[in-house]
Amino acid sequence: MTDAGAPWVLGVDSGGSGVRFALRRAEPGARAGRPGHSGRADRSDHFDRSGQPDRSGGPVATVVSKEPVRTGPAGIDPGHLLEQLLPAVEELRKSTGAVRITAAAVGAAGMATLGDGLRAELPGALSRALGVRRLALAADAVTAYAGALGQRAGAVVAAGTGMIALGTDLTTWRRADGWGHLLGDCGGGAWIGRAGLDAALRHHDGRPGGSAPLLARLEAVFGPPAQLPGLLYPRGDRPAVLASFAPEVVGCAGSDPVAAGILEDAARHIAGAAAAVCPTSLGETSHVALTGGLFKVGEPLLAPLRREFARLLPQARTVEAAGDPLDGCLVIAEGLAGGEWRLPPDPRLVWIATE
Repeated sequence: MTDAGAPWVLGVDSGGSGVRFALRRAEPGARAGRPGHSGRADRSDHFDRSGQPDRSGGPVATVVSKEPVRTGPAGIDPGHLLEQLLPAVEELRKSTGAVRITAAAVGAAGMATLGDGLRAELPGALSRALGVRRLALAADAVTAYAGALGQRAGAVVAAGTGMIALGTDLTTWRRADGWGHLLGDCGGGAWIGRAGLDAALRHHDGRPGGSAPLLARLEAVFGPPAQLPGLLYPRGDRPAVLASFAPEVVGCAGSDPVAAGILEDAARHIAGAAAAVCPTSLGETSHVALTGGLFKVGEPLLAPLRREFARLLPQARTVEAAGDPLDGCLVIAEGLAGGEWRLPPDPRLVWIATE
């Protein structure tokens, strides 16, 4: 590959199912890193002139590890991350010809509360091993935001097993929910699954609000209802187990008013979180992007969600996410490399180290 000495940026997306690494040649001010200086929506390079996502960018090369980074009492383990990162970067360098990596961004769930070790060790380690002089450590909600909307003002709702909304007017961040399956994540996959199981057990008990179709699906998926507590409570992956029942709720919604009502409630929670964070003082249409696997379930959820957005955010325009959290890591790294950083810093959400 020619121009190997040009600057490159590194993105690292660390999640519960593994870690993804990507290198892209730094193009300051190009593609996902640079909306207009004012942050106006119609000048964001993430969208073409028709308002559709511009997917001309993307990682040059990607390496995937299926081994999640360990998290212990001291937080996210920086040594374990480096054990995976350094060989991955070496592989990426061989495939791209990249020599000089000027900036990197690492996104991970729990960065705010579990990232002290990363903040203490990664800047020096990446500087020594790779020559990286600019590093951002970001919460996964921020990388999801940057991947979806780039560096423009707006709001992003990320919903899969959990649910979190994040918005910015490019001055401050606003966050809603993302409190986990015991305290929140209302409208997310685990919330929908739990509500479906609750309705099934209500019918089993003869209590109001029960659903015979959902009880039938509970028995098909988990077996006799009396066994469910023993199957669920000891599990360390309870949110994922609860979320695994969400497709059953979606499947019943067409003929079961209880299941349909659960999805309508989920839509109200999701739209309410988006409304709580969406900037409304810009004097223009705000863009809201939806990202995450939950939004792939189809019309049983999306139809009530459109109604709720029209009710709560009539000034907003819902758009397709232009990219995923790994793209967001590259957006952030590219912004750092080119001096085009526009998203607001926040020690809990996105922490930046420069030399």
